[in-house]
Amino acid sequence: MIKPKKSLGQNFLIDQNILKKIVSIIKIEDKSILEIGPGTGNLTSYILDNNPKKLLVVEKDKFLIDHLKKKFGSKIIIIHDDILKINEKKLYSEKLIVFGNLPYNISTEILAKWIINLDHKNFWFNSLILMFQKEVADRILSKFNSSNYGRLTILANWKLEIDKICDIKPDSFFPKPKVYSSLLFFKPKKNFYQFKNSKNLEKITRIFFNQRRKKIKTPFNILFKGNINVLNNLNIDLNLRPHNLNHDIYYKLTEEYEKL
Repeated sequence: MIKPKKSLGQNFLIDQNILKKIVSIIKIEDKSILEIGPGTGNLTSYILDNNPKKLLVVEKDKFLIDHLKKKFGSKIIIIHDDILKINEKKLYSEKLIVFGNLPYNISTEILAKWIINLDHKNFWFNSLILMFQKEVADRILSKFNSSNYGRLTILANWKLEIDKICDIKPDSFFPKPKVYSSLLFFKPKKNFYQFKNSKNLEKITRIFFNQRRKKIKTPFNILFKGNINVLNNLNIDLNLRPHNLNHDIYYKLTEEYEKL
């Protein structure tokens, strides 16, 4: 039996019902697929059963790569690399459907990297079917005025429509994590705010949520030097807290920041 590596955040999905559910979310036949962190190949097998046009997998663990080569041979294209270091836009010439049981320790970093690097018009994927720790998924899906609402919420919902498929119990994995997981489905939005530099939205939200329990007067003054025109244009009350401002306000704040 293959022993998962804690250092790489490996928790292999073994629940057959969940595996079947994942591959039934979207039509796979004759589509180009990317799987992040295939592990022992449990989901990989189900993807192949649905006759994809091409299946690429990204795996960092050399030991698992040897296992995948023996198990699947030429049926899959294995990319031995760290997903955080890959230029995802150069992985394949066609748009991909992406599946990923993401390591808990880097899941938010992966998603944030993909969103920030997205082109305004040409997305490199058709959809994302990704597994997160439930706590992280709750943050992604949260509404403003809630305690979970924050930077990740605003960033994830900027260019993507997001639906929750289901929660998954710890005993669906080996080894069992201490927390529940959630499966989310992402697809590109047709219309969204376009900024000169995506990193400006990251900067705005970082500064505002740096002290999320305090009033927004300080972060506003750091960024806008008390500019009364911005306050009037967006009708912002500086006595509010960061989680009291909805997504659109942060997108509009980014637009105003880029005008300075």
